[in-house]
Amino acid sequence: MARFVRQPPLSATAIQARVLYRDGLILVIDKPAGLAVHAGPSGAPNLEECFDALRFGLPRPPALAHRLDADTSGVLVLGRHPKALSKLGRLFSGRDTEKTYWAVVHGAMPNDEGVFDQKLLKVNTRRGWSVKVSDKGQAAVTRYKVLGRGPDMTWLELKPETGRTHQLRVHCAAAGFPIIADRLYGQAEPNKQLHLHSRGIVLPLSKSKPPVAVTAPPPAHMIEALRLCGFTPEL
Repeated sequence: MARFVRQPPLSATAIQARVLYRDGLILVIDKPAGLAVHAGPSGAPNLEECFDALRFGLPRPPALAHRLDADTSGVLVLGRHPKALSKLGRLFSGRDTEKTYWAVVHGAMPNDEGVFDQKLLKVNTRRGWSVKVSDKGQAAVTRYKVLGRGPDMTWLELKPETGRTHQLRVHCAAAGFPIIADRLYGQAEPNKQLHLHSRGIVLPLSKSKPPVAVTAPPPAHMIEALRLCGFTPEL
């Protein structure tokens, strides 16, 4: 009996069109919102199922160098072979990479810039797991800067200095400004997706060359809110 093989959630053409940067070590892709990066307990479609189309001549598909939440869009780095993944692992485990996120949050942030530094603790509940602010948690630091303001909303640039699970989402919510359509730490909003986007990354891959800097355009579902906050799409 023939074994059923599920088709990847994105075609080869579609995933290749999302490549933002490629060299011998890495690929940087623009992850779509609403798609998990790897297989979970539910067995739902995930981005890893598309990686075979990203070999570009190499004997094996690339692999994840870090993670993004399923609901988050934007810059995602893949290592093209084990040596590259080892190098990326060292970069991501320290503070050598610079990550930039865009978020649109509910409410008017009182300050134009600042730091969220509440400790975060991952907790298990009957419904699953979540993250909360707790003195028993791990250190977490997020720098924020207001890029624009709209009607009862604020467009933020977020730069995490640590990489805790759901860090940006929990920090914004704990400050009283949950990210729009954050169903876990704010509120679900019909027909809206999470307004959190991995905007850019800077990777110092070589001591003899400038760092690799990559940005991803904001996703379609965030454009309206960004425009209300003063964003002008590039032509």
